[in-house]
Amino acid sequence: MSILKKTGIGFLITLFFILSATKVHATNESGEKIDVKEIVLGHMSDAYDWHITTWGEHHISIPLPVIVKGKTSGWHIFSSSRLAHGQSYEGFFIEKDSGKIHEQINETTTTRPLDLSITKNVVQIWIVIAVMLFVFIGSARWYKHKKNSDDAPKGFVGFIEMFVMMVNDDIIKPSIGADKYKPYAPFLLTAFFFIFITNLLGLLPIFPGGANVTGNITITFFLAICTMLIVNIFGNKEYWKEIFWPEVPAWLKVPVPIMPVIELFGIFTKPLALMVRLFANMMGGHAIILSLTCVIFITCQLGTAIGAPLSFASFIVMIFMNCLELLVAFVQAYVFTMLSAVFIGLAHPAHHK
Repeated sequence: MSILKKTGIGFLITLFFILSATKVHATNESGEKIDVKEIVLGHMSDAYDWHITTWGEHHISIPLPVIVKGKTSGWHIFSSSRLAHGQSYEGFFIEKDSGKIHEQINETTTTRPLDLSITKNVVQIWIVIAVMLFVFIGSARWYKHKKNSDDAPKGFVGFIEMFVMMVNDDIIKPSIGADKYKPYAPFLLTAFFFIFITNLLGLLPIFPGGANVTGNITITFFLAICTMLIVNIFGNKEYWKEIFWPEVPAWLKVPVPIMPVIELFGIFTKPLALMVRLFANMMGGHAIILSLTCVIFITCQLGTAIGAPLSFASFIVMIFMNCLELLVAFVQAYVFTMLSAVFIGLAHPAHHK
């Protein structure tokens, strides 16, 4: 039964991707060449509006606020709809062909302004935060009027409790230690559910999902920096002793500090691994699914005899990939939390006599 449910969810997500590819379908019918790179990067990149779909020649999107400070003109706040279709407003325009996978706002003098705009990824993060507040505050209210002797919660609250206890008891506590994990559990639980919910919403190609938040390296960089700060700020004396004066033969420490340099270098490589692993896996998963979506419409140009079998094969593979992405959404949150907990645990080694 669980396999059927997962297959059904994957099928629905696949249909969502096909519906969201209306632009590809319209381009195909008009006889123009399909730009797979533009479609894939366009769906995965950040933007100043939230594109919903394309109906005929009309683009249906939600405009977002643009907040920029020009070099000489001061602050400007206006809707991103004023910059649609390559238009310029108050000396600003959106440059899409800048060698990057995301849009950026420039002044007409090609000077980059200070940009604090509310982009699609920012709105997606707010949605994830709202979901987390709704889920956990609602669950906390259930416990507020309960006693320890009452029965365990059931339904949705029971599911959330099971999920939280699984992360806490199976990931955080064994990795850090039963006597040291409590101060770090709130951060690690928040990181896990933020990444997990963000990954799930990222699988939905229509509002309120579809933003590639964890596939944005700046987001994974921030999460990794948080872990690095917690590890190094709250590491004990033994942790720093193992970095600057590890228990190795003296010739590895003086006169050339080989091991201290290697250990010091490891302070930065650990969060770098966290950042790149999460970014690369989520970016790659979205790219594969979107590429398979484009294959369906590209093969339609080859004729019915050749296009139909290839489109059907792409459709089947896309269903499989969507089901796999559901697992990846959980695994990446699990791995990031586990490695963060392990790094925190390594920062609290026992004192060696």
